[in-house]
Amino acid sequence: MKVAIIGAGIGGLTLAIALKKAGISFVVYEATAAIKPVGAGIAIANNAMQVYRHLGVDKALTNKGVRISTVMLTDMELAVLDQTSLASFEQKYQLANIAIHRSALHHVLLEAVGLENIQLNKRLQEINTDEHGQYHLEFEDETHAVHTFVIGADGLRSRVRQLVFGTYALRNAKQVCWRGVLPFTLPTPYANTAVESWGRGKRLGFVQLNEKQTYWYFLIDEGRYKPHTSVGDYVEDCPLWIKEMIQQTDASAIHCDRIYDLKPFSTWYHNRVCLIGDAAHATTPNLGQGACQAIEDVYVISKLLERYPLEEALQRFPALRRSKAHAIVRDSWTLGQIAQFRHPLLVLIRNAAFRLLPAFMKKQQMTKMFELND
Repeated sequence: MKVAIIGAGIGGLTLAIALKKAGISFVVYEATAAIKPVGAGIAIANNAMQVYRHLGVDKALTNKGVRISTVMLTDMELAVLDQTSLASFEQKYQLANIAIHRSALHHVLLEAVGLENIQLNKRLQEINTDEHGQYHLEFEDETHAVHTFVIGADGLRSRVRQLVFGTYALRNAKQVCWRGVLPFTLPTPYANTAVESWGRGKRLGFVQLNEKQTYWYFLIDEGRYKPHTSVGDYVEDCPLWIKEMIQQTDASAIHCDRIYDLKPFSTWYHNRVCLIGDAAHATTPNLGQGACQAIEDVYVISKLLERYPLEEALQRFPALRRSKAHAIVRDSWTLGQIAQFRHPLLVLIRNAAFRLLPAFMKKQQMTKMFELND
């Protein structure tokens, strides 16, 4: 097989679909024994939906998700600070942003890739080259494989990045994040709306995933986090129905993680080894663009493959994607710091500023985010 894709996450599976479309042979190697998506819910923004239309899976995703027509920013009591309609982007691209359960997203991607092209329980240990320049991949189960190209789609703590490109610093946002999903229908004012609520050193977000399920997340500053506490201990200033929603969530459906990103670096390609997604430009989740930027990586590679052979396409890819991906990392980090302000005066100024933010500025920001690089 020509290409080894390391990692069966969203980026790796999306790339596999693109290679399949281009008639390029590949194998996807996944470290875990089963593909179990973590994180419960995800928003697929318009830029990513455009890619999935290009790859032919947009309708399947739309059928399994919920259209997001409005983005709403509130305080912790749900008083609106800002509200943005996405209608103009829906009209422009003839696509909607959607919210979807991660397991539903993975199901669509796996079906498009084909399970016969995926090998599980293959945790990468070493990469070596032979006298012909072929890559020998050694896995922890003592098996090995030989490939001409290696794609590192193995996330924030990428083994491919470590083995081929060296060590790059992770940045600790010093925030703790809970994510949960439960059987729940949001009140009518929040239908088809992605809501994020800002407090003092904490944030809450929620969105409907389908007719029966709601996804929520909650972040708090690391300094305010106390081990062995639950998220319910931190939502005292939220409306009663929010508290009840969180309390009703089964503990097994709640995931708690610390937030990191990857300090931007430029070298994503070397001698037929290429990094995509979080392995190349991991970002904090504040713009909802982490997975979307991995998907956009695939679009650029896919379009390059229409004009160039694989090696040249991968060589050209970083120069086309670096600027936007790094801008997303930077802007997401900055927004995350602003959103977590704790000083009462800074919170007051922040909230007032977002209430007064001109509509054209918000549209400019979203336009830059949703436009694809060819």
